[in-house]
Amino acid sequence: MQDIPDHDGGGDPYARPIKTAACCKHYTAYDMDDRHNHTRFMFDARVSERDMAETFLRPFEMCVREGDASSVMCSYNRVNGVPACADARLLSGTVRGDWQLHGYIVSDCDAVHVMTDNATWLNFTGADSSAAAIRAGLDLDCAESWIEEGGRPLRDFLSEYGIATVTQGKMRESDIDSALRNQYMTLMRPGYFDNILQYAALNETDICTGEHKSLALDGARQGMVLLKNHGDLLPLDPKKILAVAVHGPHARAPEKVMDGDYTGPPCRANTTIYFGGINLHIERKGNDREDIFLPKNQTEEILHFAAASRNPIILVILSGGGIDISFAQNHPKIGAILWAGYPGGEGGNAIADVIFGRYNPGGRLPLTWFKNKYIQQVPMTSMEFRPVPELGYPGRTYKFYDGPEVLYPFGYGLSYTKFLYETGTNGSAVTIPVPGGHCKGLSYKPSVATTLACQAVNVEGHACAETVSFNVSVTNAGGRGGAHVVLVYTAPPPEVAQAPIKQVAAFRRVFVPAKGTGTVHFTLNVCKAFGIVERTAYTVVPSGVSKVLVESRTATRRRRCRSR
Repeated sequence: MQDIPDHDGGGDPYARPIKTAACCKHYTAYDMDDRHNHTRFMFDARVSERDMAETFLRPFEMCVREGDASSVMCSYNRVNGVPACADARLLSGTVRGDWQLHGYIVSDCDAVHVMTDNATWLNFTGADSSAAAIRAGLDLDCAESWIEEGGRPLRDFLSEYGIATVTQGKMRESDIDSALRNQYMTLMRPGYFDNILQYAALNETDICTGEHKSLALDGARQGMVLLKNHGDLLPLDPKKILAVAVHGPHARAPEKVMDGDYTGPPCRANTTIYFGGINLHIERKGNDREDIFLPKNQTEEILHFAAASRNPIILVILSGGGIDISFAQNHPKIGAILWAGYPGGEGGNAIADVIFGRYNPGGRLPLTWFKNKYIQQVPMTSMEFRPVPELGYPGRTYKFYDGPEVLYPFGYGLSYTKFLYETGTNGSAVTIPVPGGHCKGLSYKPSVATTLACQAVNVEGHACAETVSFNVSVTNAGGRGGAHVVLVYTAPPPEVAQAPIKQVAAFRRVFVPAKGTGTVHFTLNVCKAFGIVERTAYTVVPSGVSKVLVESRTATRRRRCRSR
């Protein structure tokens, strides 16, 4: 989306023009806002090197290396004792050094001020914090605390104290030069100074064009996830449904979204749709949810409407995160549940298209929806992803937990039709050359004895050219055409200790007409798809038999891959 067609900058990434400069945030281990006396300003995230490499750094690495983002925003919190915006290893060493960021590093708003006044890190003064941040690799402070003169904002915190750092000898002037250079190079790429000819005439009238609204509608429809459809209640037939009763907080204007909308039982309509969920007053920076239930008034309303309605009702949930709606999933008078996320300006049309069958839903959940009991088993202050048996922590995400407290698993999503999978092969062997220094040890389960000369291949510095290819045939066995997302996971050899249950390796969306078959081709890079992070924090490809899992909601196809 950011690229300009036919302009590659001659191979120089800094000279390659872009339409927009993307920023990835908040870097990193930023999992706490405000909960039980822990705030984002003072929280110290204690993270193992393994979890850092495997989970907390990985999305930002993809953002910079594969997405060529122009900016990374560091977070308020500390990571293992050091503020993220003053950690030279995280900023200069990793983002700019290892990942080769072609842009600038910016703080979350006032993070340098927070370092001084909130976190009181090392009792630093404003000048000390400013020097530490810029020397660590920070280029810009997103500032809210302005120094005013005559009632007019004049200078921000970092600019004010940045000057003092040089005069006090705490920082070189060349450090400021480098920060400015990174910012101005980024400004040049989207044409801030000399414009980009083909976009020079764009203005407000280009925002809500029919083409753009159509794009917003398509994006919203693709993101819809059908969670329940008992007895094929959906889609509704508009020729048979003459009246629909619409209730719930999200049926009102946004400012009234949490007020509730109970107006008594539906009397004239045979079909009831309840628009519930949460909103950005609850899901926002500076706030953590106390539980993952719906607001109590909504649960009571939904149950009341379900009992009063002649027919099973339809529940539409709007939220960003997961919600424990076990009561609705198991309720016979709640026939269908649709998760719409926060679908944007065309969201209403998108929801209607799905409910009335103009669009066949094919979305998959991008995160696991847990039951509320689960959040009581893992404190938010714990940054561990793997189970911690001695503390009773069960593990986090689909990679390390698939127990009874999962309501809807990662990747879950129904359709108005049924898809079947077939793969053309049962397995293959891959031989990875191991030049000197590329063999690493592997942690095995206690019951496993191994004499392998090379237990695992170290990915770092390896050419990693080996691939595994296969086709998946997707057959639409139903009477409606629809798009389907084929999710491909890999699972490491079962003898490896503390390894992920599975991990996403690839996905493709394919449209298959009714009674038709489509073929989806996958080529997996062995290092990326089969690599796991060992307890030493090395990313390695384990020797042995790994599996490729091609999963739908109802079926799993397995393919063996032996690494030697």
